[in-house]
Formats: sequence, structure tokens, C-alpha cells
Amino acid sequence: MAEMTTTVDLDHPESPERPQFGTRYLYNYENVFDHNTWDDITWTEEEKKNAQQKVIENSVVTMSPEQLSKYEIDANKYWDKFYGIHKNGFFKNRHWLLTEFPELAPNTIKQDVFRPMRAALPDQDKSHGDKHIKILKLPCEDNCRILEIGCGVGNTVIPILTYNTDPNLFVYCCDFSEKAINLLQQDPAYNVDRCKAFVLDVSQETWTTPFEPESLDIVVLIFVLSAIHPDKMQHVVKQIYRYLKPGGIVLFRDYGRYDLTQLRYKKGNCLGENFYVRGDGTRVYFFSREDIRTLFTGNGFTEEQNFMDRRLQINRSRQLRMNRVWVQAKYQKPY
Repeated sequence: MAEMTTTVDLDHPESPERPQFGTRYLYNYENVFDHNTWDDITWTEEEKKNAQQKVIENSVVTMSPEQLSKYEIDANKYWDKFYGIHKNGFFKNRHWLLTEFPELAPNTIKQDVFRPMRAALPDQDKSHGDKHIKILKLPCEDNCRILEIGCGVGNTVIPILTYNTDPNLFVYCCDFSEKAINLLQQDPAYNVDRCKAFVLDVSQETWTTPFEPESLDIVVLIFVLSAIHPDKMQHVVKQIYRYLKPGGIVLFRDYGRYDLTQLRYKKGNCLGENFYVRGDGTRVYFFSREDIRTLFTGNGFTEEQNFMDRRLQINRSRQLRMNRVWVQAKYQKPY
């Protein structure tokens, strides 16, 4: 499971290499075509109404119960087919990850370094100026144990292994696509002394894992929960809580409500409320902040960060404006 292509593919979108949010603001709309991206955009009332109307129009479910069931039963087959076609050439490694989530390499990015994260603050506290948030403290300073769920071919795992120089680090990573795991294990950067990739469908009732409950410091969920049926998301979060140590954290980033890609779906692609099927059979859910807050705090987690990352992407040659929306969050299991 993953989200970004080496080209601009709006079926699997997200900017592959981007600076941390909150660095370029659009003060004067006459300057909108001066840059390719603007951060922390505030939508007009007209834009909000248009987005809501488009979702109403494309949210009519026209599929039979049998068709809906097929996409659930064969979910792993669609991702296997995806990776069978594209191998490891479709997605770029997320080198931006350590900018957004420095907890993944605290020995590389010092704990006392502040990062500009204006968008991480509640909306009512925002102003166009520098705001900062500290890196979250982990339950274990060394011997860190990380699990990435939905690792795909390693576009998150490989950067973690590259930038985190702790010799005692160990990263577990799983995906329900066997083809993706096989491709990751063939990657020259995959190191069995520091990483264990395995096949796991986290939506299943029972997990078979190479680690014990309460043994993980970090669980990474990057563009993966959106690929799981909404009815099964709560089970996944409960299992994450079970396997995290007290004080362990979840690092989350995924598609946000009214993202450009949600608005572009046509009638006939909707599987349920804010839940759609792509042309290749893979699925995607578009989250609100409240969705994520309810999922995690309702299952015992403490919210440390939860914000909508709204960006305006510009195609200057075609004079196009594209509103992108992602949800980014951090949750902690209480000590």
C-alpha cells in the first residue's frame, strides 16, 4: 500500500518530495502563479460549498452487494496485481518523512531541535508566524522497535534504515500484498539484521507477528488506513494499541476530506460514505480530523497532534489550481 507516483498520478497522489508544511503562504492571490505550491491554504466559502456538492453528487452507491463484497474479499489481489505491474518503480522513497516525523530518527535529528509546525496547532491559535512543536519522547531511547503497516515495497522503511543510524534499531514492516513484500526483500538496502518484512492482513481478527504485545515504540501509518474498509479500522487501531509499549506512539498521514482526488471521482466509484474504488480496484477513504480523533482517542490513545494539511498546488503552464488535503496526526499510548 502506498500513495505517490514518480509522475503526477491522481489515482495514487501525494507530493513525493516536499518541504515541511507551513513554509510558503499566499498573502496576495494575485501572486498565486508565482510558485508551484502554497501552504496552509484557507478555503473560501464558495470552495467549501462546491467541494461538498461534488461529494454529494459522486457519493451515490450504484454497486450491488456482491460487487461491494468482491472489492473487500479480493483487496489483496488488487494490490498484488498493482505491484506485479509496477514493481518498485511506481512510488518514490519518502525522504520527506524525517522532516514531518523526526521521531523516526532521533539520533539524526536532535531531540532539542524545534521544527516549524504551524499547522499542527488548533485552528483558533494560528497566525502567519513561526510556531513550533517538540519532537515526542519515545519510551525507549535506544533499541527502538518500529512497525510500519502497509509498507509496500519499502518507500518508508528504506529511508528510516538510511537515516536512523542507531545500530540497535529494528524495523518490522508488513503488507498484505505478498508481491510487495517479495520486492522489498530483494531491495539492496533491505538489511535482515535491522529489518523484518512479512505478509499480514491487519484487518483480520488475529495477527501473527514476529513480535510480542507491548513491544513496539512506534507504529507508522502512512497512506494505509485509507485502503482498509471503514468497518475494520477500529479493529486495526485496537491491535496497534495492544502491540505498542506504554508511551509508544502512532505516526499517521493519510488522505483528507475534500481532497482534489475525492472530488474527481465519478458516479459509480463510491463504495460507501467517503469511500471509493480506483480504476485499478484498490480503495481509498478520505478522513476528517474528527474521524481520526474518534478512532484513536476512542481506543485509549492520547492525541498529541491532529491537523489538516491543506495545500494549493499550481500547474503554471496550464494555469490550474489544485487543492490538496491530507490529515497528519500523532497519538500516544498512555504510560
